[in-house]
Amino acid sequence: MKIIRHLTPSGPSYAALQPDGSAREIIGDILGDFHATDRVVKPGKLLAPLAPAGILAIGLNYKRHAEEGGKGVPAQPMLFMKSLNTVQNPGDPIEIPQKRASTEVDYECELAVVIGRRCKNVSKAQALDYVLGYTCANDVSARDWQSRWGGGQFCQGKSFDTFCPLGPVLVTRDEIPNPNALSIKTILNGTALQDWNTNDMCFDVASLIEFLSGSKTLLPGTVILTGTPHGVGFARKPPIFLKPGDTVSIEIEKIGTLTNPVINEKI
Repeated sequence: MKIIRHLTPSGPSYAALQPDGSAREIIGDILGDFHATDRVVKPGKLLAPLAPAGILAIGLNYKRHAEEGGKGVPAQPMLFMKSLNTVQNPGDPIEIPQKRASTEVDYECELAVVIGRRCKNVSKAQALDYVLGYTCANDVSARDWQSRWGGGQFCQGKSFDTFCPLGPVLVTRDEIPNPNALSIKTILNGTALQDWNTNDMCFDVASLIEFLSGSKTLLPGTVILTGTPHGVGFARKPPIFLKPGDTVSIEIEKIGTLTNPVINEKI
């Protein structure tokens, strides 16, 4: 099932996209019991597919990306977190920070995993059973704050407003039996700058869930960002960073395309 979250006069609502392009109302809790009805709805403004319970992100999780950054493959997944204020809707702008100004705002196409039910200490063999579905994410990153001004950790550079666009749909796990066999791209102003496959992950999706749930409870609605492939802006010669007027799209096989314009933060 391809699930969208959209705005209605009574607030956010969910619908299931049909093969003919129509949408049918979903009733219930997508993190619990839900089903699509026969009622056809006209979607309103498209929203991020969910309001996450938390955002866990993995660094250096593609072999070629680790190489381009001059790093080795980590012995264990490299975990950092993005704050919830980062979530942005499809079609809404990514804002270049002005108050805490950055001149090195970068794109990162990522497969996002949505946990559907509470899990702790799950095995790799059982890990995908806890997944509700998958969506596209852009792990937008202010590299200057990430590498030089962030106090030695990633959170500041990763957690400015609008720095985690999600969407356009949430695809349930039954439609993607192997999340580590998907093409993944970043397209900036019509040019593909990242174009690779999720089979290059150092730690596959099931391994990440096993690792992250070890001695930690992953709540329903937790979003896991699974890392980005090579081709990021800071590693290019010369570097390519986002600027006002840009349009950046994240495209993942079997999910779709998440597109956002880029503007300066208004202060």
